[in-house]
Amino acid sequence: MGATGETTAATRPGQGLTWSLRGRGPEDVPVLGDPGPPGGHPAGPATGRGVRVCVVDSGVERDHPLVGEPAASWVVVKDAESGEITVEPTTTGDTCGHGTACAGIIRRTAPECEIHSVRVLGERFSGTGDILMAGLRWAVEQRFDVVNLSLSTTRTRFAQELHALADSAYFARTVIVASAHNTPVESFPWRFASVISVGSHQEDDPALHLYNPEPPVEFFGPGQNVTVPWLGGRTIRTTGNSFATPYVAGLCARLLSAHPRMTAFQLKNALYLSAANVRHEPSAPHPSLSDPHPSTAAGDTRDDSED
Repeated sequence: MGATGETTAATRPGQGLTWSLRGRGPEDVPVLGDPGPPGGHPAGPATGRGVRVCVVDSGVERDHPLVGEPAASWVVVKDAESGEITVEPTTTGDTCGHGTACAGIIRRTAPECEIHSVRVLGERFSGTGDILMAGLRWAVEQRFDVVNLSLSTTRTRFAQELHALADSAYFARTVIVASAHNTPVESFPWRFASVISVGSHQEDDPALHLYNPEPPVEFFGPGQNVTVPWLGGRTIRTTGNSFATPYVAGLCARLLSAHPRMTAFQLKNALYLSAANVRHEPSAPHPSLSDPHPSTAAGDTRDDSED
């Protein structure tokens, strides 16, 4: 472990930011930000225009009247002999209807967003953890604005890699909106704080979301007995966290269309502020804020416990 006081090339002027800022000041790292929507509600028109949303699922049916033609579609393919996994363009549409349902909810919520599809599920909702990983990783590498993942894996061997991938997406400003499992079991990646995790509520209002004061599931969206697009241009009524998730993904697309410079943590805050169960009361100064304390900045201390 290197000493805390050493200077590395990575922290010199002109180099990338790492763990400290040395030789530079605020004027050297300007950020053009967006204060975000007041109260969590987007200012002005917010239809999803200009926002790229990727549905990592079973594909999206081409030309469904409630979805429209996807901007582009890909499929994750694993070679039976070599085991090599690739992501390839496809025109095969949807294998089981699940992805079309999710895309339709996104389209209904953010009608002008750009929907892309990455197929990781086969017929009968079948899929494997390595295919899911490959599809999600590819979507993150393409730097989509929002990734809808109404899927999860219970395989703990993928948890560490998924966690690292979710963090990479967060820092790259790709927002992963991930569905909680429909049963009380451990699954991933919805369990990670770097994604926006979603379960379903049973309220009648189809345009209402709630904040969960007892995470790890952070938000609840309409996912009980909802009407969704399905194969063959049809619609069905169905229930599940899978269908609450694209509603929240659509809300993210709407927010980003009105406030394109918002970060992932700002999106979470906007969803929190606009949740139907969050009450807004006048803030009072916290007693500790007027009581100065000695500085405990990271630069004031040194921890050599790992040397």
